[in-house]
Amino acid sequence: MSLERSAERDAALRAMLPQVPRLGWSAEALRAGLAARGGNPDSADWLFPRGPLGMVEAWCDLADRDMVAEAAGAGLDDMRIPARIRTLIAIRLRQQAPHKEAVRRALALLALPWNLGAASRATARTVDAMWQAAGDSSADVSFYTRRATLAGIYAATLGFWLQDPDSEAAPTLAFLDRRLGELGRLQRCRRKAA
Repeated sequence: MSLERSAERDAALRAMLPQVPRLGWSAEALRAGLAARGGNPDSADWLFPRGPLGMVEAWCDLADRDMVAEAAGAGLDDMRIPARIRTLIAIRLRQQAPHKEAVRRALALLALPWNLGAASRATARTVDAMWQAAGDSSADVSFYTRRATLAGIYAATLGFWLQDPDSEAAPTLAFLDRRLGELGRLQRCRRKAA
């Protein structure tokens, strides 16, 4: 399922973010955000016809695009692949830091069993955006294994970050470094065994 994108939807998501900690991912939060920015609160009725789940999926997509846009100026070409991935995740966490409670509420919504499809799609789009920004051009089975591996690392890091009280996320980035280091050791062992 492809996501509808528009400047109006992106602006509405950005407007509602400050309301999400109080009102959750809801039409009420969207209306309040639109009203606070001088927009038409009635547009909440048609901007996200799939309701809160559609809002969360659209926000995940917007966050992916924001991450990739910032990463374009981060000098990724001068880095090795693990450093590129680390930089992308660090950018994503820093961009989301002002909206930590919105992330927490979004993950709670995506964790509901009947939202598994949306959670899988959002995760797949995020890790694919990270790999593409990192310069991955694989077209064989490694395309899927890289994304599956990164999904696990990103999910674990995101869970750690949600509990991390440090505003600079230093413990979270150290956690991420350990996960990436473990992955590097595993890949070296696998190459030696082959």
